[in-house]
Amino acid sequence: MRKYLEWAQREPTTAQVVATLLPAGVLFLVALPAGIVVLAGRLDHALALPRLLLGPVNAVTGLVLLGVGGFVALWSVRAEARLGGGSPVPMIPTRRLVVVPPYAYCRNPMVLGTVLAYLGIAAWLGSASAVAMVLVLGVLLVTYVKLVEEKELRLRFGEEYEEYLRTTPFLLPRFPRRGSRVGPTP
Repeated sequence: MRKYLEWAQREPTTAQVVATLLPAGVLFLVALPAGIVVLAGRLDHALALPRLLLGPVNAVTGLVLLGVGGFVALWSVRAEARLGGGSPVPMIPTRRLVVVPPYAYCRNPMVLGTVLAYLGIAAWLGSASAVAMVLVLGVLLVTYVKLVEEKELRLRFGEEYEEYLRTTPFLLPRFPRRGSRVGPTP
């Protein structure tokens, strides 16, 4: 935990932010999706799992989930960079707590978006093993957030983060009613 707090004390340069986002982007936008596609085919074949093919439903469901999930995940990264002054990568953490959309709807929109996007890939493939891999990845991401990230944010942002915890759901978004305020109270 001490290392996380040390990283938070440094003022990152634009080059450092780009240097951390680039490998993270390659991992989450290229390597993991490619791994899901390749491994799902091999696992389905090795385990003799039937394909979950529903004709055009697979493509439509996959594209919708991939599009919505990708949008939410990238919106979250942009909010952290522009409003938080950092990145989602622990070595360049945000300097400010971001509590505006998409973070006003749930505390972990990046995790939500990533899991939805990867479920879109699984739906497109019609692969039971791909769905299982995405669910395992989702559990790992949520576990990391609960055990490491929330603890570190409590230390860094104190009462401001505690208020955010009380007013904003963990993963499943809550959208405000028309005309109501979004986010924690000032």
